Amino acid sequence: MIRTVGIVGLGALGMLYADHFSKHMAEKDIKIIVNKERKERYESRPLTINGKETNFNYVLEDGADAAVDLILFCVKGNQLADSLETAKHYIGPQTTILSVLNGISSEEEIAKRYPASQIIHCVAQGMDAVREEQNLFYERKGELRIGIDDPAKQSRLADLEAFFQKTAFPYTIETDIVHRIWKKFMLNVGVNQVVMLTEGVYADAQEDGETRDLMIAAMKEVIQLAQAEGIHLNDTDLEDNLKLLATLSPKNMPSMRQDGLAKRPSEVELFAGTVIEKAKKHQLAVPTNMYLYGKIKEIESHYSL
Repeated sequence: MIRTVGIVGLGALGMLYADHFSKHMAEKDIKIIVNKERKERYESRPLTINGKETNFNYVLEDGADAAVDLILFCVKGNQLADSLETAKHYIGPQTTILSVLNGISSEEEIAKRYPASQIIHCVAQGMDAVREEQNLFYERKGELRIGIDDPAKQSRLADLEAFFQKTAFPYTIETDIVHRIWKKFMLNVGVNQVVMLTEGVYADAQEDGETRDLMIAAMKEVIQLAQAEGIHLNDTDLEDNLKLLATLSPKNMPSMRQDGLAKRPSEVELFAGTVIEKAKKHQLAVPTNMYLYGKIKEIESHYSL
């Protein structure tokens, strides 16, 4: 039974989920795992969500507390290795591990450090949360799509489902979670990268025009790559993603665009970088992702100047 939750990473998703659980659980049972500097900063200058000040329970990474029953990794891809170390005192044999990172490889990376049997695969989608400095704004909470890659994890999945029901957390169980992860990957490769490059908002990708065409071209390259990898991704999945995109708040923006505004390193390596690397293995041409990768790397090269 899941009674305690740990969260590593207070970006948009980490804040979103911490806020949700705080409305359904005791404060002491939700542990935001941070270092000393972040703990002092967050406690002296509280984060806000839709204009309301938060009061989260921050615990230090050196681990005075016991292991939690559920831990969520809500960091950027380039922060995952450090976050696995941050969480080490809060992960025990009973801990169920969720990664809401973008891309298609975070579960593999986590399994190099912690038992794969404790990892439930998941995809976060449908949210429109935007983090600006200490503030989070959102209209749509979205949901987690969860599933298992091994029948031996069924009881752990059942415990997670019971917990989500108890806390009114939005979720859907996927019978083919690997397909779902690739489907979300396709969406990110398109909308995340293109809206960052064009310095726009969701509306630019929702409306017909060059931005949308570029996005769709990048997504179609993921379809051919997935099929080469044995994943049955197709144009129906692309259409589903376009329908999902249409539901997001037009004025909001994806995470890579937020990174661009803040001049932070983006997740281009997780998206176009991964597409390019895997395409080489299959001798596939991916010109759109090559273009996006080069342009985004060029933008990022000017951040420290």
